[in-house]
Amino acid sequence: MNPRVQAVRANPDYTITLWFTNGEIRQFDVKPYLDKGFFQELRELHIFNTVKPFLGSVQWQNGQDFCPDTLYEESVPSTIQVNEKTARTSHRSTPAPRPRQTVPSRPSLKVKQRVR
Repeated sequence: MNPRVQAVRANPDYTITLWFTNGEIRQFDVKPYLDKGFFQELRELHIFNTVKPFLGSVQWQNGQDFCPDTLYEESVPSTIQVNEKTARTSHRSTPAPRPRQTVPSRPSLKVKQRVR
C-alpha cells in the first residue's frame, strides 16, 4: 500500500504539493486532467485552490478527487522548498495533542447506604 496524503497545497501552475504519511513531499500535475469530465471545473483557479486532504487523498469543493495511489505513483519528488504553514492539513494528521490540564477534583460525596 502506498503512503497517504496528510496535507496539500494548490499551486498557481495547476499542480498540487502533497505531504505524504511517509514524510515525502511530492508534486502532482493536475493539468492533464483539466480537459476531462468534471475536472474541467478546476480550470477556475478559485475552485482549484479549494483542494483539501480527504481520507488519505485530496478532494475539491465540488467532489473532484483522485485515488491516493494515483497521487503517489504519478507525482514526482518536490524540488522546491515549501512552507508547511500554507498547506491544508487533514484533521487526522494534526500534531500531537497538548497535555491535558489538570482540573481540581471535587470532594467526594459520601452516600449512606440504607440497610434493610
